[in-house]
Amino acid sequence: MSHTLFPLRRQRLQRSELAVPGSDPTMIEKAADSAADYVFLDLEDAVAPPEKEKARRNVVAALQEIDWAAKGKTVSVRINGLDTHYMYRDVVDVMEQAGDRVHTLLVPKVGTAADLYMVEALLNQIEQAKGYTTKVATEALIETALGMANVEDIARSATLPGARLEAMHFGVADFAASMRARTVNIGGLNPSYPGDQWHAAIARMVTACRAFGLRAIDGPFGDFKDPEGYQDGARRAAALGCEGKWAIHPSQIALANDVFSPPAAEVERARAIVKALREAEAAGKGAASLDGKMIDAASERMAANVIAIDDAIRAAHG
Repeated sequence: MSHTLFPLRRQRLQRSELAVPGSDPTMIEKAADSAADYVFLDLEDAVAPPEKEKARRNVVAALQEIDWAAKGKTVSVRINGLDTHYMYRDVVDVMEQAGDRVHTLLVPKVGTAADLYMVEALLNQIEQAKGYTTKVATEALIETALGMANVEDIARSATLPGARLEAMHFGVADFAASMRARTVNIGGLNPSYPGDQWHAAIARMVTACRAFGLRAIDGPFGDFKDPEGYQDGARRAAALGCEGKWAIHPSQIALANDVFSPPAAEVERARAIVKALREAEAAGKGAASLDGKMIDAASERMAANVIAIDDAIRAAHG
């Protein structure tokens, strides 16, 4: 193991992340009472330009009036991109009026680490000016060729003093457009491609996340009438190391929570691995046998990941 280690910056339960248009107060209220671990109130793609200002006011009101933490939710706001004239007002209005009620800002189409620096500089100034004692985190949406080309540098920026970055998300639709990929499918398998078209991209993002202590989240699956397709995509993402997935429709929440929750048998085995290795250690051994299979320190590290997720679920939901 290298002497250079970057532990997880912050553990947050993020199995399911419900996307909610900021332009629809009714959907926001329903999201607060949903079973989603995470809710992001969207000011970007789900809001038409004429509705941007209204959506911003709706989001501020929802942050002020709903106690998201008491409902067991992490609440995030997806601001508009840095290439738009909406972005600065999103940050200023949300932070000045409800900066002590929002947990993270999701920054879309991050292309370079400097993009996050710009947002975080604004956050620093507003929090100081308002005297907030809380500190809002940032999350980066990797959904362009430039962002993927720089994904390691973006992740590495989380290790700088004062950095706020906690997670990265894979935005498959905009990434496909940026790559000029021949598909109009959001997140599903492409019949023209022998396998998962986005395997390499997700694996690269997840590797960057894990190298620098960030959470890795898979993005949307467009066909909400195809639960099997959603689950298959979620399982592929989980196999690569993602710990959650977006839900663009409430019906997808339970699917994500199920896929990204370790089964009871898996948790039981993980705890048994740790117990067996503690017993072996007490006997002066570095490895042990469990159910006819050899286990060692690497087995314990894998088991610890399963136990950490189970502990987070228990802490959040009892």
